[in-house]
Amino acid sequence: MKDCIFTINSNELIAKSVYRMTLTGDTSDITNCGQFVNIKLDGFYLRRPISVCDVQGDVLTLIYKVVGNGTEKMSEMSEGESLQILTGLGNGYDLTKSGGAPLLIGGGVGVPPMYLLAKKLISKGCKVNVILGFNTQDEVFYENEFKALGCDVTVTTVDGSFGVKGFVTDALPESYSYFYTCGPEPMLKAVYKSANTSGQFSFEERMGCGFGACMGCSCKTVTGYKRICKDGPVLEKEEILWEN
Repeated sequence: MKDCIFTINSNELIAKSVYRMTLTGDTSDITNCGQFVNIKLDGFYLRRPISVCDVQGDVLTLIYKVVGNGTEKMSEMSEGESLQILTGLGNGYDLTKSGGAPLLIGGGVGVPPMYLLAKKLISKGCKVNVILGFNTQDEVFYENEFKALGCDVTVTTVDGSFGVKGFVTDALPESYSYFYTCGPEPMLKAVYKSANTSGQFSFEERMGCGFGACMGCSCKTVTGYKRICKDGPVLEKEEILWEN
C-alpha cells in the first residue's frame, strides 16, 4: 500500500455520467486485478474508492460514475492536475481457479475491474466470455474494448434498448468453467442464485479508511465478519452470507 501523487493524462466522458481517467504515477503496489485505489480530494474528508480498470507500466486507468459531489469534482479535473491516491488496496481475484473457459459478469461501474481481469485470463490462454449489464443504451461502455481483447461479449440492458433485454442472469451461457463478477448487490445476489459453478464476487461498499482500520465496511461471512476493504473486496461464493 502506497500513498502517491498521480498526474492526470486524460479525463473523458465515455457514457452517461461515466468517465475514464488515465493517470501517471507509481503503480508498483497494484499487483492484482480486482484491487482498488482510494482517492483524496481537496475539500472532502473521506477518500473515494475506485476500482482499477487497467495498469500499463506507470499508467493507471480508472472508470468512475458521477454519483455525488466528490465524483463530480473529479469529472471537472483536467490534464496536468494532480491527485493523491492510496494504491494497492484489496485482495483482488484469484486466477488459479478460473479453468479454461471462465465467465466474467460486470454490472454498471462493476464493469471496469473485469477489463484487467480479462486481460490476465486471456494471457493465461483462457477463452473468456463476458456479460456486461446496464439499465439502458446510453449507459453502455467498454463493449468494443472487451471485444478487442478477444472476449466473447454479450451486453444486456434492462429496458431492451441495446443488446439482450433483461438482466445479466438472462444471458448466462449454458457452460462455463468458473465465474467472476462485480456490480451492485441486487445483481450479485441474482448471480449467486443463478450461476451453476463456483465463483468470486467483488463487492461495492462505502468505505471510511480503505485499509481495514475503521471496520466501517464489515460484512458477515461463514467464518465471521470480514472487512470489504481489507479482506475483500473479493469473496468466494461459498463464504458469502446474504443479509435480508
